Amino acid sequence: MVLARGQELIRTRISSWPLRRGSTRNYVLIVLGVCTALRIGDLLRTTWDDVYDEASGEFRSHITLTEKKTGKSKTIALSRQAINALRLLYPKRRGDHIFSNNRKECKAISRVQAWRIIKAAVEALKLIGRYGCHSLRKTFGYFAYKAGVLPAMLMDLFNHTSYETTKCYLGISQDDRDSVYLEMALF
Repeated sequence: MVLARGQELIRTRISSWPLRRGSTRNYVLIVLGVCTALRIGDLLRTTWDDVYDEASGEFRSHITLTEKKTGKSKTIALSRQAINALRLLYPKRRGDHIFSNNRKECKAISRVQAWRIIKAAVEALKLIGRYGCHSLRKTFGYFAYKAGVLPAMLMDLFNHTSYETTKCYLGISQDDRDSVYLEMALF
């Protein structure tokens, strides 16, 4: 489980690390992973056609995809942060995966490569804890929860069938529980 402090570090330090190293693709991977809360497999399958409308010459406001794990259709609004990150990579060839490898066949990077990107950033920044591709998704949930989004809404956004699973994503600590007791002015 990633601790709350780790969530803050992922959001700030890890997202900017690839840019400092000259890897725009890896920066966009982290930003889009956090901003869309997509599972890594779904994120890696995303193409430029999914996010950019050639006819209008503009980025789409939403992307719609079918989740590989659940088979459910999902529509996600692209935030300003996500679109700004995508602008750093665009233009690419139409139809290509956003997170393509550096080879001629232009396939999407693998899940293992995405994990290596995150692991390299974690190690370079000397962060303590267990981090992986799912940390991007959990980071979205943690900050949404801290911003006041109801757990039921997060459960729906994540397509979770169990509140227990969603609770793991939120990183609720004893300090969070304590603040509920101490801040309630009932009388």
